[in-house]
Amino acid sequence: MKKKQDWKRWILVCVCILLGNTLLAFGVAAFILPHNILSDGTTGIGIALHHAFPGFDPAVAILLLNLILLLLGFFVLGKHFFLTTIAGSILYPLFLAGFERIPNIGALTDDATLAAICAGLIIGVGMGLTMRVGSSTGGMDIIALIAHRWFGLPISWMVNLLGVLVIGAQAFWYPQQALPGLLLLILESILIEQVILVGKAQVQLFVISERYEELRKVLLRSLNVGVTMTMIETGHLEKKQKGVLCILHPRKLHQATELIRKTDPDAFLTVTKIREVHGRGFAEE
Repeated sequence: MKKKQDWKRWILVCVCILLGNTLLAFGVAAFILPHNILSDGTTGIGIALHHAFPGFDPAVAILLLNLILLLLGFFVLGKHFFLTTIAGSILYPLFLAGFERIPNIGALTDDATLAAICAGLIIGVGMGLTMRVGSSTGGMDIIALIAHRWFGLPISWMVNLLGVLVIGAQAFWYPQQALPGLLLLILESILIEQVILVGKAQVQLFVISERYEELRKVLLRSLNVGVTMTMIETGHLEKKQKGVLCILHPRKLHQATELIRKTDPDAFLTVTKIREVHGRGFAEE
């Protein structure tokens, strides 16, 4: 059974890496390159080198940069990092080179703002799929990780700093593309987070009621969800009793609140969105 689950996991990882890098390469080839939209990471450096040396293929530049950074990551960050990053570091520039050779791929739109929106959505989904399975497209993230390892600098701070530097280099040639580039980065960041968390978010119920034992039973039996009892003390009467804590899928939220209200109309109930849940006792939908 465990081997079967490992195979399913391995297939899912491969599909997400292939699809993610395909979407990433398509978004760059179809929308970013034709409209000279500013981009961060090794993609942005490749575009900047292409502008400085028009005969230089950005896909080649991205591949060379990714390989150099990948080797640097291997020596500094270790074998595990190397193995989880090598696929994206090689596949993305190869796919990009292939998409670049498709005739009129950049003619999907002639509006830079619309191109930035499309690129942000497509690239965000692509990178989100890749990161969801623990992989990466490599690139400038490796420098941020190394800086964190050597100097203790915050990774998010380094990623943002490197992004500003790369985008600034491109803005030297295309200052009018600053706003589309900013729009691209915002949409990309939003989509990456949403794709990584999709299907993992749950809701947490916390109920304070004198009928806590009845609530425990009704939630366990009617919804088939896990319940945790916590010791609490009321603020006004200083009465010691138990609180009911429950994590469940959002689809069950309405049914749960109705059951709670029927059991105790005066129950105090809070609902909190949980980004991700793992561990024994929680069954994913």
